[in-house]
Amino acid sequence: MKYVLVTGAYGGMGKAVTSMLVENGFAVFALDKSVEQPANNVIPIEADLTSDESISSAYDKISTYTTELYAIVHLAGIYMLDSLVEISSEKYKKIFDVNVHGAFNVNRIFLPMLKTGSKLLLVTSELASLDPLPFTGIYAITKSTLDKYAYSLRMELQLLGISVSVLRSGAVNTSMLGVSTTALDSFCKNTKLYSCNAKRFKRIVDAVEARSVSPEKLAKKISKILNKRSPRFAYKLNRNPLLLLLDVLPKELRFKIIKLILK
Repeated sequence: MKYVLVTGAYGGMGKAVTSMLVENGFAVFALDKSVEQPANNVIPIEADLTSDESISSAYDKISTYTTELYAIVHLAGIYMLDSLVEISSEKYKKIFDVNVHGAFNVNRIFLPMLKTGSKLLLVTSELASLDPLPFTGIYAITKSTLDKYAYSLRMELQLLGISVSVLRSGAVNTSMLGVSTTALDSFCKNTKLYSCNAKRFKRIVDAVEARSVSPEKLAKKISKILNKRSPRFAYKLNRNPLLLLLDVLPKELRFKIIKLILK
């Protein structure tokens, strides 16, 4: 039996990925802050990714089942939308703790279970390789950091025969889109600096997120990546043409366009 550890396993993407992996013959350690009852080849592991002690405890639990992981799939993450001069230091720290440090600590602590041929797959974001729009900066910064971390990790772990890949997905039709909408509504209501601009920006975000794919499509993509003998570093899913068009423009022109739209 091949074992896969999935973080964020009980979110919308996590459940779809877990189901797909089980269908393909894997046993899944479903790690999340809140878990459900065990199911066929799904072993729930309750853990807080912001706590080294909690992750170490998860390692101890999993070590009673196996000493080797075929793969770790990182899906855990949170979304925030705020301005970089109004966000609180607590919220700033929290999104880095979950989106970046969580993956770092899981990989570090579970390294003894990764053998030659094991795979690490981190779901970052379409924004990881693109320049962020205003007010999405904090989320994009964490995903870009995660993406660069994965690149650096691949450089190192290839020497141990372990592959590292990223999936830069666009909008996926899960509760995360609802969180995004709620965050934007809250920001528009509470910002003291950008009240008029934020209302116009909401229309742009709504247009970008209207183009979404199902969690099942993302799960199929992840399954294909894990089944590859030698996965490449970066994969993409649901790239948004509006973001791609904006990103190819010279930076100074992009600044002017955004200012013209939102001013």
